[in-house]
Amino acid sequence: MERARYAADPAKSRGREFAENRDGTRGPRSEFQRDRDRIVHSIAFRRLRSKTQVFIAPDGDHYRTRLTHSIEVAQIGRVIARELGLDEDLTEALCLAHDIGHPPFGHAGEKALEEAMTHAGGYDHNAQGIRTLARLESPYCEHEGLNLTWETLEGMAKHNGPVDAPHWALAEVDAAFPLSLGEWPSLEAQVAAIADDIAYDNHDIDDGLRAGFLELDDLLTLDWLGDQWRAVERRFPNASRDRQLRELVRTQIGTMVNDVLVQTRSQLGGIDSAEDVRAAGHALATFSPAMRDQERGLKHFMYERLYYHPDQLSTAERARDVIARLFVAYSQDSSTMPDDWLSQMPASEPHRSRHIADFIAGMTDRYAIDQVRRIYGRAPEGLSNV
Repeated sequence: MERARYAADPAKSRGREFAENRDGTRGPRSEFQRDRDRIVHSIAFRRLRSKTQVFIAPDGDHYRTRLTHSIEVAQIGRVIARELGLDEDLTEALCLAHDIGHPPFGHAGEKALEEAMTHAGGYDHNAQGIRTLARLESPYCEHEGLNLTWETLEGMAKHNGPVDAPHWALAEVDAAFPLSLGEWPSLEAQVAAIADDIAYDNHDIDDGLRAGFLELDDLLTLDWLGDQWRAVERRFPNASRDRQLRELVRTQIGTMVNDVLVQTRSQLGGIDSAEDVRAAGHALATFSPAMRDQERGLKHFMYERLYYHPDQLSTAERARDVIARLFVAYSQDSSTMPDDWLSQMPASEPHRSRHIADFIAGMTDRYAIDQVRRIYGRAPEGLSNV
């Protein structure tokens, strides 16, 4: 599809923080393709395969992790971007990178780091993702970080809208490479954000039903889902319940994607450039008002029945204890850290604690459990409830 006038254009990128001298040996890729590939090849991205999405350290292979979730977000984001004439590579890069700052054990791990880092500026997974890719992940000889384009870093920083009070980790990158935090981001970033909502709204239903934390009859008390379920039953009366449920999830995703396309197109009148998108003063890639209300109702249901399920909360508390104990151990005796991290340990606060948080945030669930076992002599119990 032809590039839309309001799409981000890699040929007009605002550039990278560090100048790069290209010798032409790495293929004819656009700037945004290079960003996507750098993210995919990063260690931080690979670690997502063993980081919690919904269920902590799941024993089963069928449950989603941060990695599989990110791939599903990218699939949805590419579809929307293609239909709107946006840059698919930038959209995909943002979708794949959006969860890189999450620590082990999902929101339970993040809560533990927030508490441990109160004296050192706190912890924020979105800012940590930018810090990881712009500073910590450094495979190149010429510069630190992956040296992503301005548009990719901007999209990571502001995919949920302008940032009035940046977290310290984001503020440090912004000071070195200003990201216009007060403006709205590109449409590509807005699409990545809503693709994330569509993916986890629906795929978490799939996982929740599979694990037995959700009951179909309860889910169908949401009128719009009930209507879709009855339509699936009419179309496929002889299909197994499992196949009907998968059809329901696919149908919901398609319905939400189509809603975003119709609503977004209706809001693009008078938008003639990527800069017009940033100056619009509000999000342009959105659900319709009716779908927004339905989606909020679904989120409320999911928090009540899945995310705040007693078994989930109990497991999350044990996971928080793992992260808290690791932070205490490294703070009291830094020699318990691996040599490569110990050799870079700052001498004073808050940099010392931030260094420890960088190390913990990069861990997978499994590695964090192994570290507790190594340091304390006993593995934590009850960290998987599926």
